Amino acid sequence: MSTYEVTRKAIIPAEASEVFPLVNSFRNWTEWSPWEGMDPAMDRDYSGSESGVGARYAWSGNRKAGAGTMEIVESDEPITIRIRLEFTKPFKSVSPTVFTFAPSGSWTEVTWTMTGENKGIGRVFALFMNMDKMIGRDFEKGLASLRAAVARRQG
Repeated sequence: MSTYEVTRKAIIPAEASEVFPLVNSFRNWTEWSPWEGMDPAMDRDYSGSESGVGARYAWSGNRKAGAGTMEIVESDEPITIRIRLEFTKPFKSVSPTVFTFAPSGSWTEVTWTMTGENKGIGRVFALFMNMDKMIGRDFEKGLASLRAAVARRQG
């Protein structure tokens, strides 16, 4: 089985307690997620908890946005958020995702990691596409947007 891991880091000039809530609630992802603009007509459904463990999000969009679900399965404020990410389109896969927040004075290093296995059609897809190159750019864009969202909230 072919596995992958995509990791990106960013330094955000804010305390972890200011950054953490933007990731810990899927409703806040519209402020920074790199995938929000892929389909302006994307259907979104929030369920479960408002934030933290049990918060769920489902989306269904165009070919670019695909479809899937996310659920926060661990939330250790303000250190770690673990998410069960399941894609249903364009192909089925489960990609555990982790955000860590390492405070350093008034700055926070945010690390975003997604892992997974390439099975079935995903395995064929992986022969032609490098997941790190493909998703890594999205993570970089998302972390830059997260930094901007924190700055907007700071006023």
